[in-house]
Amino acid sequence: MIIFPAVDIKGGKCVRLLQGRADREIIYESDPLKVALAWQERGAGWLHVVDLDGAFAGKAVNRALISEICRKLSVPVQVGGGIRDLETAQAYAEAGAARIIIGTMAVEHPEIYAEICTNLPDKVGVSLDTEGGRLKTRGWIDDSGMTIEEIMPRLYAQGTAFIVHTDISRDGMRGGLNFETLRELASSALMPVIASGGVAGLDDIRSFYELSKGTKLEGIICGRALYEGDLNFEAALAWISAQTD
Repeated sequence: MIIFPAVDIKGGKCVRLLQGRADREIIYESDPLKVALAWQERGAGWLHVVDLDGAFAGKAVNRALISEICRKLSVPVQVGGGIRDLETAQAYAEAGAARIIIGTMAVEHPEIYAEICTNLPDKVGVSLDTEGGRLKTRGWIDDSGMTIEEIMPRLYAQGTAFIVHTDISRDGMRGGLNFETLRELASSALMPVIASGGVAGLDDIRSFYELSKGTKLEGIICGRALYEGDLNFEAALAWISAQTD
């Protein structure tokens, strides 16, 4: 089980948006690279980096900064936000990103998404962000009219390596993970699943770990709970390590 510290970038700073809303922003640090290096020093095995400006603008606004993070870290980094074409995806891969996360484009332009999967095998995942069970796109603004169950077979056939699922209503709210949805994904997912949205503390880590046994649930992305101290990162890593010893 992997804990992915989140480094969300907006306006060149490390921030967190509450429920994905641009007008509900918490700024944690002015230097995202400094934050990324700090998580690596604290024991992170992976990092989750998102270009929030890119997600809203539909292009990789913070590509230079995120590419620098990928080059300077020794742990693998997965990158998302505003990746809407093969050129951007390849640029991140060449900069050292271990995984590429695509959202809107995978839903709205399956032919372009398939081309990216073909050119970057085993590296491309899809961010499936839901509110009330419905998939949202374009920075969580538009309703796609689909559910995860409806789109998953097509994504699997196209070579999707993993899924990041975010419950928008819980994101940044520290109210706990949506275990009802996660139980459904644990039984139906065709590829590894990373959960995001609502981690409140160590109890969520423990419950997710138990649920993940024998399933495709791979890990959890944690943001606000880590930055504001509700979840002690070192304690969480130690607890997970103790289960596998």
